[in-house]
Parts: sequence; structure tokens; C-alpha cells
Amino acid sequence: MEALAARIAALAAARPGRVLVGIAGAPGAGKSTLAEALVNRLGPQAALVAMDGFHLDNAILDARGRRFAKGSPDTFDVAGFEAILQRLKAGGEVIVPVFDRYIDVSRGSARVVPPEARIIVAEGNYLLLREAPWDRLHKLWDLTVFLDVPVAELERRLIARWHHHGLSDAEAHRRAFDNDIPNARRVIDRSVAAEAVIRSVDLPGPEAQVSSPD
Repeated sequence: MEALAARIAALAAARPGRVLVGIAGAPGAGKSTLAEALVNRLGPQAALVAMDGFHLDNAILDARGRRFAKGSPDTFDVAGFEAILQRLKAGGEVIVPVFDRYIDVSRGSARVVPPEARIIVAEGNYLLLREAPWDRLHKLWDLTVFLDVPVAELERRLIARWHHHGLSDAEAHRRAFDNDIPNARRVIDRSVAAEAVIRSVDLPGPEAQVSSPD
């Protein structure tokens, strides 16, 4: 994590304007944990923007018959996310939405990205997905990071996540294997290569390994 933070800081120091860092990975990979740790490490020059803030509202998903698939690539406002990233790239204050996992809705205009934040750390499952319309985001990233976690470990984490939200063991397994795990495999199989790959079972931690693919 220290090495990655240093790499991002050096990138920001070497160029004018804002730097957008995209952290991608499967559901349960630890993207939020890593992104928050990076922003804390980088200090006031950095701000966090999460893809989850662009979840479609449950009423829209119900109308489309897609509530059961919430979290899949087609259940996000990708155009809205792209527009916010373009505004962030241009500089100045930008207000962004935040997803509240406990009430299961996105809260609009919930976080302020101040003008002095020169590093934007964005995290989400599909930031590197090589499928339209997600592939329109690729050109916006100044540095890309992918969290590579074994599928068996993702399964364990995702089941535990649903347990934490009060689901029974059977329901937690159903939610994980009917939607989360297929989405995880889609991310793993259909994302473009990142400039930095973090391979770890528990992130962040001393066992995490960061590599830069040739």
C-alpha cells in the first residue's frame, strides 16, 4: 500500500491537473478498504469516489424486473458516473453521490470533492470491464489497479457480508451464488489488464503483493 501510494503521489507531482486512479476488482475483493486506506495515506490532496454511488434506485430496478440482479453491470447509471468523472478531470468542486449499504439506496449530493483534491481515487467492480458502455471509462484513468483475489476467498467474504446484513445461511448462499459470484467471474474474465495488480487474500496487509504487468 505504501508503494502504491508513493507511485500515485509521484504521478500527481509530475503533471498538472487532476489524476484519476481507477481501482477495480470483483465484489468482495477489498476495493473499498484499499481505496479508503490510500486516500487516508495521501491526505487532503486525495478524494474518494465510488462506483456504488451510481446504483440505479430500487424502484427503477423493480420496474425493469432487475431488482434480483442489483450490482450487475446493467444496474448502474454508467453515463452519470462517466459525466462525474469527466467533471472531476476538469477540476473544481464536484458533488458526488454515495451509496448507503445499510438502507440500500444511493444518496445524491452526499460528498464534496474540493477543488484542492488533485488525486481522485475511484473504486468499483466494472471500471476496467471491456464491455460497452463501461469501456468508455478506460480513457479517463491515469493509473489503473486491479485486486486479484481467489474465487474461493471471494465466496467466503460475500457469504459473510450477507450474514452481516441479517440473512440466514441459506439466503446468504443464494444471494452470493445467484448474483455476486457470477458478477465476480465476469469481472475476472472480462476486464482489461491493469497497470498495477495487487494479489492478496487479506487486503491491505503485509502479505499483499503489488506487481506491474509487462
